[in-house]
Amino acid sequence: MTDIIDLVRAGAPAEELAAAPLPATTRAVFVRRDEQAMFEGMASADKDPRQSLHVGEVPLPELAPDEAFVAVMASSINFNTVWTSIFEPLPTFGFLDRLGKESAWGKRHALDYHVVGSDAAGVVLRVGSAVRNWKVGDVVTVQCNYVDDQDPSAHDDSMMASNQRIWGFETNFGGLADIAVVKANQLMPKPAHLTWEEAAVNGLCNSTSYRMVVSRNGAPVTQGDRVLIWGASGGIGSFAVQYVLNAGGTPIGVVSSPEKAAMLRELGCEHVIDRREKNYQFWSDPHTQNEAEWRRLGKDIRALVGDDPDIVFEHPGRSTMGASVFVTRRGGTIVTCAATSGYMIEYDNRHLWMKLKTIKGSHFSNYREAWAANQLICDGRIVPPLSAVFELEQTGEAAYQVHHNQHEGKIGVLCAAEREGLGVTDPELRARVGEDRLTIFRRHN
Repeated sequence: MTDIIDLVRAGAPAEELAAAPLPATTRAVFVRRDEQAMFEGMASADKDPRQSLHVGEVPLPELAPDEAFVAVMASSINFNTVWTSIFEPLPTFGFLDRLGKESAWGKRHALDYHVVGSDAAGVVLRVGSAVRNWKVGDVVTVQCNYVDDQDPSAHDDSMMASNQRIWGFETNFGGLADIAVVKANQLMPKPAHLTWEEAAVNGLCNSTSYRMVVSRNGAPVTQGDRVLIWGASGGIGSFAVQYVLNAGGTPIGVVSSPEKAAMLRELGCEHVIDRREKNYQFWSDPHTQNEAEWRRLGKDIRALVGDDPDIVFEHPGRSTMGASVFVTRRGGTIVTCAATSGYMIEYDNRHLWMKLKTIKGSHFSNYREAWAANQLICDGRIVPPLSAVFELEQTGEAAYQVHHNQHEGKIGVLCAAEREGLGVTDPELRARVGEDRLTIFRRHN
């Protein structure tokens, strides 16, 4: 594979890339079907992605008419890669097997290994016969909504499709590889002022936050809205902070250290709560929540911004949902996209129905939303929260750090890129955005 990757690295024209032969295999990160029981009986915290994530050569599949091969210059770590690596809440091979039953093309995914990764930035190497808007040599980022446009449920809002999937999590051939397989409607232009690794960390988290607090499909922020953001220095949280600020709202960021609070203030979030300093105890024991602590959080929020939050940006799940429902103002909205601390949620329903609050579920984004979110990156209106970069061979360690929350923002992974700092083609825009702003998370890491 060295020849065609060397051409990509050298910025070869499309004609040379099209003429260069594709390899039969690609280097990739994968889990194995015969190891999916390796962590049985272990606590989640003890399950180690470094043991289950393998790096090696895997065959390239045949390309479907609506797909493209992309030389992945960089990718990133998301929580779904961690979940895949520890085989919870379910091993992902069940997802692949169900996809394999849908069609001849779907059958390619049901393999004894699963190539993971739901983000990518790179260069198009080949396109299928039905691809219209993309060509060999295009420089792209990838959004991870994998949807069948022949299913009527996929239209209007494709996230409502009955067979909607997340690429690299519920499908094979993901982005943690030198060559990935994507549908044409996953492709978006790469932000020209960003490096490969900066461009690669945005697709999943940026699009998710956009749908949650910008799109009409979420809980769109309007001017003056107060928005409580859990995990505000993390991937989706840091994007949410920026979207709330852009909309004229007031973010209240919740973090877990003074260092994270300082980083968030540099991003523009004036009001920050250090939950570790406050030592909130929302659960008295594993079965009992503590309403007095909910009230203490509400009091702290009002002391910062003068009133209860109009919107709560939720993703920790079990550890915080009871508090989130309680502190949201009358008629307000709790928008949730995940449950990183546990998905069996408990809250006091009286505080929901009697105060006319709404819990809104949100999951990734449709193509229009992902495109709009990516355009804001391209315009320099949103900056990537890149905090660290690992080599592809170190993906297990990178996933381990995400699993144990040993990171801020997003962790990038170099795939085919030779080193960090490459891929910038619009230095003027980069200078206007500013190196200090683009490197906030790297400098505070």
